[in-house]
Amino acid sequence: MQTAADSTQPLSERALSKLKWRCRRGLLENDLFIARFFERHEFRMTVGQAGAMETLMDLSDNDLLDLLLRRKEPEPEWAGAEVVALLQLMRTDGAQRPAISPSSS
Repeated sequence: MQTAADSTQPLSERALSKLKWRCRRGLLENDLFIARFFERHEFRMTVGQAGAMETLMDLSDNDLLDLLLRRKEPEPEWAGAEVVALLQLMRTDGAQRPAISPSSS
């Protein structure tokens, strides 16, 4: 069982790599939310956030998209505080447009 102290530990590079592989989805919309989240947070990810991400990745693509688009809220039976917090981050990051690099004219 994971303790509260364990959940705040930084995620190792190897664990991050495995998690990113696990997060590949069948719907492009989900991939966009997930990619934007990783762009902003991958180097600060904790073990607890990784566990929360695993919980979200157990959902079907359509259920995950409904959560990300705020069509529904997570069920308390499976979604603890870390899942809710991660989902909020993903919603915020996914709603933002990716940074556009200036073009050289």
